[in-house]
Order: sequence, then structure tokens, then C-alpha cells
Amino acid sequence: MERSAGILLPVFSLPSPHGIGTLGRKAYDFIDFLAAAGQKWWQILPIGPTGYGDSPYQSFSTYAGNPYFIDLDLLEGEGLLTKEEIARFEPEAPADRIDYQELFQKRFALLRLAARRGLARDRAQLDRFSEQNAWVRDYALFMALKDHFGGAAWSCWPDADIRRHRPQAVERYRKLLEEDCLFYAYLQLLFTRQWDDLHTYARGRGIGIIGDLPIYVAPDSADVWAEPQFFDLDADFLPREVAGVPPDAFSDLGQLWGNPLYNWDRMRADGYGWWIRRVDGAGKRFDRIRIDHFRAFHDYWAIPNGLPDARKGRWKKGPGLELVRILQNWFPQLSFIAEDLGDLNDGVRKLVKDSGWPGMKVMEFAFSPGGEFLPHEHRPNAVCYIGTHDNDTLQGWIDSAGRKERAFAEKYLGTTRRGLFGAVMRSGLSSVCGLFIAQMQDYLGLGSEARINSPGTDSGNWVFRLSPGQCTPALAERLCGLMRLYGRFPYEKKEKKEDAAPAG
Repeated sequence: MERSAGILLPVFSLPSPHGIGTLGRKAYDFIDFLAAAGQKWWQILPIGPTGYGDSPYQSFSTYAGNPYFIDLDLLEGEGLLTKEEIARFEPEAPADRIDYQELFQKRFALLRLAARRGLARDRAQLDRFSEQNAWVRDYALFMALKDHFGGAAWSCWPDADIRRHRPQAVERYRKLLEEDCLFYAYLQLLFTRQWDDLHTYARGRGIGIIGDLPIYVAPDSADVWAEPQFFDLDADFLPREVAGVPPDAFSDLGQLWGNPLYNWDRMRADGYGWWIRRVDGAGKRFDRIRIDHFRAFHDYWAIPNGLPDARKGRWKKGPGLELVRILQNWFPQLSFIAEDLGDLNDGVRKLVKDSGWPGMKVMEFAFSPGGEFLPHEHRPNAVCYIGTHDNDTLQGWIDSAGRKERAFAEKYLGTTRRGLFGAVMRSGLSSVCGLFIAQMQDYLGLGSEARINSPGTDSGNWVFRLSPGQCTPALAERLCGLMRLYGRFPYEKKEKKEDAAPAG
């Protein structure tokens, strides 16, 4: 792995005047900041349409893009909206927070205005887009049906035939809800055009995008509704067991995620086609893919559906190296990161090693009792993080860490509490790990108020946003100096080769 660095910042956390980060001007500005700061990578969170709890890990589709990320100013530039229309639907949430309820109430009305104008112009392009992306038709119908049935989860739809995705019912509702189907499909065309333009710009600036592929999909999703045979469901299409993790550092009750588990026997019999299609979709959008909760490829925690917490689950065997090799054979051009955090065993460690994919070393976990991420134990084929989206910011961790944990960190790093922040950052930058990632909040020195997610909690997550003007040229210059100092500047090797080239 090439020695380099990147910054973790969700798309929704970008500043914008429209209530949530988008794929517009501020995203381009952030890419410019990354390039000026000597970064090679922009790591983001899943970009699908959010469902329960507004979590990007509970999306209505593993393929679709979040309509909230469609930039309104770019739509105005296409003549699909006017300034007055945008102003009329502006959210009133604070600039540094996202109000998803207000977005839901206002944004779709505005997008329907844009779609009515755009469909008259882009219908032929939409038809081609839908033909080239088989998931679009099922996703669009799924969303139209949710509207038709008052937002109910698909397992609760009153019509059993459409609940079971029977072909005659599918075609009947596709005709009945044709206008809504076209709307939701068109939103995906708009999203894809804006995403592809942004991605092309990033590549031109030397910035790769690390996308996040959740290990599981949401129970209320087009993915489960359209292909229930690949999930462990009962006769009523409800999960027999659901996903989560046993009690850990985040929660004494474990984490009850509620996602349906896979029917690995059916997937294996099908040649893992579902996973191949899924990774193919992600590979078209990202330059590197982080597989969330990779340990579930080896074994996963299965919790009987209906229990109040995750304590009474059991470990079950995953597909292991068989699926890894299939993905590697199908996608030799793709790079992956294996999120190998949590309560690991020797089997998980062996799977990560055998895969050849880099794992993760998290500095905020390094100094806790039994921590295994101390810098002297790092290796080149790994990614060093200060913290992930599930961790507190570095300043928040310092403020809340236990006395023994913080004292050990100070002793290990040879510093005092006053110097601990800088010492942890420098230790990560100097790590032998090929890639170093820090949250943008840590480069800004922000505290717990800027945390992205607190696992095991149901509110206050996924709402943090940068304020305009925080990513300054002075900060970029300082970071660029750090990247050069620690050998992570992406153009350093190229410049050295050119300097050494013989004259003439």
C-alpha cells in the first residue's frame, strides 16, 4: 500500500446553505482543500437514501444515492429550479446541524418540481439509465409503494401479492404508480450525474474516494423486498434472527442492529451473484471500498428476532475466504479495506491476513486495557485511524478517557495531558501503516459536540456539519507540511524520481 493520508468526512457533514451537505460547490471546495492539504483520499460514509433513524447504515437501497445530496444550486443552473422556489423551501435548522424531519417535509416537494421539468427533457436518458442499471426499476417501485401505503415497511403492506413481489402485482402497481416510479428513478439519474461529475473532478485533482459498504442491508429496503430468497426470513418475510454484536466497549447490552441475516446457502448456490452485483455497483462509484464489519465474513452474531437487546445471540459461520476470493477474481481492479474491529478471534485474524486486504488500527482504542493497536505493533499493510465515525473526536476522547487509560497514553507517548492531542496525531502520522486517516473534526480540534455517531444510542447521531470557512488555506498549508514531514505527501515520490532523472 502506497504511503499516503486521507480525511474522513461524510457527505452530509459538508457545509451548504440547504440544510445538509450536497454534491455541489462545497464538495468541490473540499476536494480542493484535500489536494492543497497533501491528502490522497477522501473517506465518506454510505451515500444511500436513509431510512430508520436517519442512519446511512439503514438505507432503502444498497445501490441508490441519497436524494438529499442532490445539489439544488446545480439544479437551478440546469433550469430545473428557480432561486425563488429554493428559497421558499429552505430548512430552518441551525447551520451546524441536520434536521432530517424538516428535510423530509420540504425537500421532496422541491425535487418534484425539478423532476416535472426535467423528465420532459431527459426521458430518453432516463430510459437508458434504467436499462443499464437493473436495480433502478425495483427501487423506484419500492419507494412509490412506500408512499402509496403511507410509509409502512414493506413487510406490513396490506396487499400480500406485492409484498411477495409477485410478477403480476409488480406490473399492476408499476402502471398504477407510474408517475411516482418515474420520479424516484429520475432522482437517481440526477444523483448519478452529479456524483459522476464530482468523482471525475476528484480524480483530476489526485483525490481518490473511499466508499463504505455496510455488511448488512436494512430490513425495510428494496434489496430484501426484491430478492427475499437471499435472506434468512420466515414465511411472513420477517427475519428469523437479526444482526448485531455482543456486549462490548460501546454497550453492556451489545448492539442490536436489527438487519436481516443472509441465507448463505442460497447465496453460495447462486455463485454469490447478489454480492457480485452489489460490489460492482460500489466499484463504479468509489476508488476503494471499506467493507464494514468484515469479521462477519468469518462469523457473525445472530440474535433471535424480537429480543430487547443483543446479549442472547450466538455466533454463526460466515462464507469466509470463499467469498473473498470470488470478489477478488471478479474485481481485480478494486482495492478494499477490511474493517476488522471488535471482539476478534484467531479465525478472523487469519481471514484478514489470508485476504491480503489491509485491516484497521484505531489510535483511540490503543491505550485501553488489552488494546492491540499500539503504534509499535502496526504494520505497513494496514490503515491507521485516529478514530472512526463510531468514535468520539480525539479531543472528546481525551476529555472523557479513564484516568488509567489517559495516564498510559501520556507515559507511552512521553507527554503530558496538555500535549496529548498533538502526540496522538503525530504518532498516527508517523505510523508504518501505509494509509493514515483522521476525521476532519480532529484537524479542527473539535470536541464531543462534533461526534458523528454514538453506537447504541437512538438520537443525536448523523447530524454534525462543518461551518463555512473552517477548511482554510492556512490549515491546508499546515497539513501539507505534516504530510511532507511524515512521508505521506502524495507527490513526493514522483518529484524525487523526476529530480533524479538524467539530463538530456
